[in-house]
Amino acid sequence: MSGLERHWYRITPLHLILYPVSLIFRLLAALRRALYRAGLLHSVRLPVPVVVVGNISVGGTGKTPLTLALAQQLIERGMHPLIVSRGHGGDTGQPRAVTLDSDARSVGDEPLLMARRQLCPVWVGKDRAAAAQTGLQANPQCDVVLCDDGLQHYRLQRDAEIAVVDGARGLGNGMLLPAGPLREPAGRLRTVDAVVVNGGETTSGQYAMNLDGAVFYNLLDPARIVTAAHFHALRNHAVAGIGNPRRYFLHLESLGIAFTPHPFPDHHPYRAEELAFADCDAILLTEKDAVKCAAFADERYWVLRVDARIDPALTAHILRKIAPHGR
Repeated sequence: MSGLERHWYRITPLHLILYPVSLIFRLLAALRRALYRAGLLHSVRLPVPVVVVGNISVGGTGKTPLTLALAQQLIERGMHPLIVSRGHGGDTGQPRAVTLDSDARSVGDEPLLMARRQLCPVWVGKDRAAAAQTGLQANPQCDVVLCDDGLQHYRLQRDAEIAVVDGARGLGNGMLLPAGPLREPAGRLRTVDAVVVNGGETTSGQYAMNLDGAVFYNLLDPARIVTAAHFHALRNHAVAGIGNPRRYFLHLESLGIAFTPHPFPDHHPYRAEELAFADCDAILLTEKDAVKCAAFADERYWVLRVDARIDPALTAHILRKIAPHGR
């Protein structure tokens, strides 16, 4: 956990100093949402249902794996989803499609990760409503939009909201930015259609999600797939530039892998020299980091494939929300 995260997950005299600023942030966030709900700020209604996946806290909670898992389940039920994202870490001023050969510096690391799963079209743009509109025009077969990390993007009207909570970190000290990690008050969770807990205990009305990952593929040759046992006798370095690197490192430990950890900031743009580790047999990456390392990777680069396992009841609930009678 970074120093900033530790700051957000406790209460000290500094938090009392920052608390008035948090109150201002809370008022501004509430005012912005109220203006959209009152129609004083323009919002966009799409011709197809919209499902928003997001969170109320800063940092990684598992939104992208959940979006992919939900897309897969919708496809299995005969639907044709379109994924839209802000494209954090990229230059996404105008709406654009994310393709297999897109550059993470242009479209963002998470959208490129999702596009390379080849489940459905992925579009990015600072204005997610415009990205969705353009994506639907280019893909008229799509009949549902999944908005990754869009809970606070009120310009895009939605039919269902899913909030993801990190089961280990929870909501921190419960304060809003900058005194705490929250973008919106904890009470916002009572207004969403589903609360999904990633890797923790659920309470009544919540849905469980767990991240499964036991196999690795070689970044240069994705057809080469190995299990964790392949790394048990090697000198490993683990790299994570995600919202919660500790979760990734703990997962590797649970697989019996010994390694030297290298946490980086979320959405970090890697350079080859940063990963030039001495005495290194294998470099273990997250999928999110791998899309930014392909240009300089060698045979030592391995990627842990992670899939979200979600409660089937969640999909059934969302399907009811986006059915024609629920619009």
